[in-house]
Amino acid sequence: MEATVEELKKREKEGKNDYVLLDVREDYERTEFNVGGIHVPLGQLSMSMDKLTPYKEQEIIIYCRSGKRSAMAQELLRQSGFKNVRNLEGGMLAYQK
Repeated sequence: MEATVEELKKREKEGKNDYVLLDVREDYERTEFNVGGIHVPLGQLSMSMDKLTPYKEQEIIIYCRSGKRSAMAQELLRQSGFKNVRNLEGGMLAYQK
């Protein structure tokens, strides 16, 4: 299931902290622009599952630049037993529009 930029912005505006943000972009991309959350580049995700284990039962919204890497991260997390993992549709490109 995808998360939309509109939904995320609405939840941010309402101050809802009932989800975890996961940024799977590279360091330089995060420096340029980010909306916070946990940062684990996609290439390091498999080796960093222990960092995310405390959030296994929570809703995790994953983002990247366009939504492609976050979709791959979503699948990796699902295969590792994470149940409520959502990809931010359009990523930061859509968020910044």
